[in-house]
Amino acid sequence: MRPDLEGVVLPRRPPQQAARALGLVAAVGVLALLCLLSIWLGSKEISFGDVWRVLVHNDGSADAVIIHSVRMPRTALGLLVGAALGLAGTVMQALTRNPLADPGLLGVSAGAAFAIVFSITVVGVSSLYGYIWFAFGGAMAATAVVYFLGTRGNAGSSPVKLTLAGAAVTALLGSFTSAMVLRDPAALNRFRFWSAGSLTGADTTQLLQVSPFLLVGAVLAIACGPALNSLALGDDVAVALGRRLGPLRLRGALAVTLLTGAAVAVAGPIVFLGLIIPHAVRFAIGPDHRWLLPYSAVLAPVLLLAADILGRILARPGEIRAGVIVAFIGAPVFIHLVRRRKQLES
Repeated sequence: MRPDLEGVVLPRRPPQQAARALGLVAAVGVLALLCLLSIWLGSKEISFGDVWRVLVHNDGSADAVIIHSVRMPRTALGLLVGAALGLAGTVMQALTRNPLADPGLLGVSAGAAFAIVFSITVVGVSSLYGYIWFAFGGAMAATAVVYFLGTRGNAGSSPVKLTLAGAAVTALLGSFTSAMVLRDPAALNRFRFWSAGSLTGADTTQLLQVSPFLLVGAVLAIACGPALNSLALGDDVAVALGRRLGPLRLRGALAVTLLTGAAVAVAGPIVFLGLIIPHAVRFAIGPDHRWLLPYSAVLAPVLLLAADILGRILARPGEIRAGVIVAFIGAPVFIHLVRRRKQLES
């Protein structure tokens, strides 16, 4: 110890890991609060006391039916879909080293949506468990096409090229999807709500059907965390550290496919959620994917549930779809990221 500091007690900074853990616990607390608000607020006004009473004891009343059959499945869907898209966006940004990556921007959601509509209107599949497999195939195929288009040319891959390729594939698949639903008025009526990204209409059966796929995708994504840290240093460094890039990218692509396909199958395409949250978390706690992934899995449903609650409050007795609110928030963030990227490259 230096002589001039002898006897001086220096203040200790809290360990970084402990601070991150405390922040994650706080985020879980915020998420729990939003879940309670989501169950409480809706088109039919129910007092908080009645909500709490029904949660403790289901007495079979009209309020109990609304809470247990409508609002609780809707809240659970927000949790699952938010976590899925937050994880998928984080993994995509790490695998492609593209800060603009998002399932909705790189065509993954559009591929899943197109395959779902194709299976319903052309093949005649009517059950969620039937068309969810089409969603996985469409998501994987769209990912492959966007990656192929975004890496062509002498300059190779770049974030802007991948984003433009994703926009082109999304627009093309969106046109095909619209052409299919226009042939079926009933399908068109359902599609116009589903395509905006909505948490309405979910039931317990659907949640149970998609939960295994989302669980497997989440486990795969979080397990990739340490390897994604190595990949951020570059392919050569990652290989020198003992990482096998082929299996890593395959696991990451499988995780993104499962998470995005299942989320789109039950809630429709929700854009920008997987873009906003990873950047916000990275700004707050740094780029360590061992923490970035769990934080994204918690904070993405926070944003999605908050958007869903806000949509119910602003348009009572109707509602604004959660996907519309998220897009309204995410579009300025996307523009800011593109402008900052151009400034850094100039």
